[in-house]
Amino acid sequence: MAAKQTTTTGQDAPSTVEKIYMENTLLRISGALFCHDAKRASTRTQEIALNHNAKEKAVFIRPDPALGQPGPLAHKIFVALIKKHSNYGRPIRSDISFTKRELTRLIGRKKWGGRDSEELTLALREIQYAFVRTNFKTDEGRHAEHSFNIFPEVYLERRERETDPVERCTVTLARPIVESLKDEHFTCLNHALMAQLGTIGQALYMRLFFHFANLYMDNSRKRPTFRKRYEDVCTEWLGGLTVHAQPSVIERDQLGPHLRKLRALSFLASYDIARAADGKGFVLSFRPGAAFITDYERFYRGCQAEMQFEFQSDQHETAEPLKIAYMFLEKRTGQPAAAIPYVPTKDVETAKFLLAKVPFDEMPQFIDYALVEAKKTNFDVKTLGGLRQYLASYIERRQRRAADTKAAQQALSEEHAEEERIEYGTYRRRAADVLFVSLSLSEQEEIRALVMTEVGKGGGPIRSHLADMARARITAERHPDKIQPFEDWRMTRRSYGKAS
Repeated sequence: MAAKQTTTTGQDAPSTVEKIYMENTLLRISGALFCHDAKRASTRTQEIALNHNAKEKAVFIRPDPALGQPGPLAHKIFVALIKKHSNYGRPIRSDISFTKRELTRLIGRKKWGGRDSEELTLALREIQYAFVRTNFKTDEGRHAEHSFNIFPEVYLERRERETDPVERCTVTLARPIVESLKDEHFTCLNHALMAQLGTIGQALYMRLFFHFANLYMDNSRKRPTFRKRYEDVCTEWLGGLTVHAQPSVIERDQLGPHLRKLRALSFLASYDIARAADGKGFVLSFRPGAAFITDYERFYRGCQAEMQFEFQSDQHETAEPLKIAYMFLEKRTGQPAAAIPYVPTKDVETAKFLLAKVPFDEMPQFIDYALVEAKKTNFDVKTLGGLRQYLASYIERRQRRAADTKAAQQALSEEHAEEERIEYGTYRRRAADVLFVSLSLSEQEEIRALVMTEVGKGGGPIRSHLADMARARITAERHPDKIQPFEDWRMTRRSYGKAS
């Protein structure tokens, strides 16, 4: 069968560039995880295996048996969350927070109501409950395995009832993904270009950019051609998309519209659908266009995440208050956070008030204290606002404990200083005794004469002790360069203590 090839129209690439940093393992997982057929997504519950014959590269994805694979909306939300996480820059954080207004804009909705919230919640759960197992080789050459959920924790705020729209949300990114980002195992992508694509186009763009970059890095003088079997693209890149037997269907109705869009945006110079050499199925060939070259040269070679301050605002306004509201319900009901579907806005606002008085890291202690105090009077606390009455006594108790701790530390410090002075005196006398023996006989006689003048004649243990002390002091004073001063002795002692 003759190859079907299309080439670029020469349209300029988008001028606006917004970077998105996609962790490399997450990039691979996302291709197989998200099903781009909304009608089939919920029915696809079987385990997905990638490179299962290669022990060091195998990836296994197990969708939730009740929810199935995440669908197209989940993919939109996933990209929006990763983009928001990219905006945070360095240092790499775990939490990603957003408001309903942000999410409405990021996923292209014009309104935000109860139905939109339920679709959001379902999409987040589809991603959260999908279980991932990856295999890899460590830098030391050992085989290792990571098992995780991409979003292990999801915190939702609703105004009052479970049927109310979601107001804010915080999602926690899996620890292995965060650690990999810290090690700079990510691919830089052009989010402004991605925003012009459908979910299939975005999935194709992410994988093609990754492969183009690897090929182009080795030979930047030549535009590489990347080839992959059509059925593998459907399985590994597009979440199990239907494999068609007719190239006209692929071109006209399935992948063609998305590939033509990528070509129109100058990301692809050309693409090709050809019969495989073994006569079974098809092979897709792709050549990068000007937009890829421009982006690679512009920011991918030295791609680094800039420091941003957006995270601090999200952390204080959304993530921490949400977590405190969830923590209160966990401690009050004994349920884990995963079993709590949402927290009301009223509790989130109370959490913000409390956080202005008590640091986030100290909140577990405050909630425990307040619940114990409430129990003493048989007060059945229903909301986080019920704990506000215990804030003043907690702060007073904390200040009292802080003062007691400071006094104890001061006493301990003074005791330690006194011990050091005594130990230095012992060292100085012993060093002076050793030094005295090494002196000439004439200088020894001079020192003895000075000691006699100072302590006088006589006998007895007290005079003998005073004479020894005077001899050591006079010897040390006459040879200050032969005995370590206090500060030098202390530094030597501390260094020795650390080394031992």
